[in-house]
Amino acid sequence: MAPLSTPTIGVLALQGDVREHLIALAAADALARPVRRPEELAEIDGLVIPGGESTTMSKLAVVFGMLEPLRERVKAGMPVYGTCAGMIMLADKILDGREDQETLGGIDMIVRRNAFGRQNESFEAAVEMAGIEGGPVEGVFIRAPWVESVGAAAEVVATHDGHTVAVRQGNVLATSFHPELTGDHRVHALFVDMVRAAR
Repeated sequence: MAPLSTPTIGVLALQGDVREHLIALAAADALARPVRRPEELAEIDGLVIPGGESTTMSKLAVVFGMLEPLRERVKAGMPVYGTCAGMIMLADKILDGREDQETLGGIDMIVRRNAFGRQNESFEAAVEMAGIEGGPVEGVFIRAPWVESVGAAAEVVATHDGHTVAVRQGNVLATSFHPELTGDHRVHALFVDMVRAAR
């Protein structure tokens, strides 16, 4: 068993940039492991849902029998952090999604897919994020969504260009950008602290 202060955090390894999150979590003092099956989900204290393709991810979650177990753990209060496609997976509602697209919910927000444009319109920007000390974080935006609106329970923690790009609701955090691609592990450290506090 890991010492009490070292939480075990899974990265949903169905699709997307899993390896980068495993590295960032390890750098932020978590025991990081890929998660593909319901039994692996039962062994973790928190979960990261990586960037990737949200429609593919939701389909694979169904195929691997993960959708309902994930929804149950999120509902039960397991800390979760979603980046980009992960943000879409944590939204209660999606705009420009596919008809059959499933989400886990967890944050009372409406998210617009690919809102910042296509792959060739990807960009990096400095983002001031509440709860993160030491100046802005470097946000990598790749076919990134933005948040159209949030409900009363959700807190906007970062905006860029007038759009909401990071939201927190209780134990659930979501960013439209990819901090795992920058070498700056402060957002992951914030999430690791959230997981520790929830244990």
